[in-house]
Amino acid sequence: MFGKKNGFFSDGKITLEQADPEFITLFSNFAYDEVVNEPGAQHPDLDDATRSMAILATLIGCQGVDAYEMMLPVALETGLTPVQVKEVVYQAVAYLGFGRVLPFLKATNEIFVDKGINLPLEGQSTTTPETRAAAGEQTQIDIFGERMRGFAQSGPEETRHINKWLAGNCFGDYYTRKGLTAREREMITLCFLAAQGGCEPQLTSHAKANMGVGNEKAFLIAVVSQCMPYIGYPRTLNALRCINEAAQAMQA
Repeated sequence: MFGKKNGFFSDGKITLEQADPEFITLFSNFAYDEVVNEPGAQHPDLDDATRSMAILATLIGCQGVDAYEMMLPVALETGLTPVQVKEVVYQAVAYLGFGRVLPFLKATNEIFVDKGINLPLEGQSTTTPETRAAAGEQTQIDIFGERMRGFAQSGPEETRHINKWLAGNCFGDYYTRKGLTAREREMITLCFLAAQGGCEPQLTSHAKANMGVGNEKAFLIAVVSQCMPYIGYPRTLNALRCINEAAQAMQA
């Protein structure tokens, strides 16, 4: 499914293939052939569906809504389920904010309706307002280690509410949901952070978290490599530096 593409989707107006045939050939040959088939960018755990998930998360992170609309039907064809797609979009809110994610949620719903996918999808929440804080803290501990116990009550008093929200909302509301595994959730978080840029401390931390849940360094390099055509070289190189720093910290 991830091979050379013949062109881009159209909304009835002139297509990129019609207006920019030389560029489309250049980009398609690179992104959908060379990058996909590069031996150094391969990993046994990076099948087409996982690659699709990473690319969708990356496009949300870099605000590529037009490319997202083009890629989502392809992702569904690779075996990514509607539930998995929605979980990627939902979790993006914790890392990019509702204002930047809303266009992607709308685009997802429109494409699902066009494809006859019934909405709303089955709920995936596993927590209640009473259990989300404790469940979120336990998820933080599972991913980042015992040092996260009591994190919600730590730090300066004037900003302690942010730590509380991180535990209850980011991890309690989103990470505890069904639909994606812990490895998948950490992978898409890495993609969100790498794609939006300016989040290198958090990117390094989540690169370590990825390794802690089983996403080894080679897998993360493969993921970032596959997403490079959508975010460019500077942010790709920043992400690779953060992955290397995380690997060194894990070894230490």
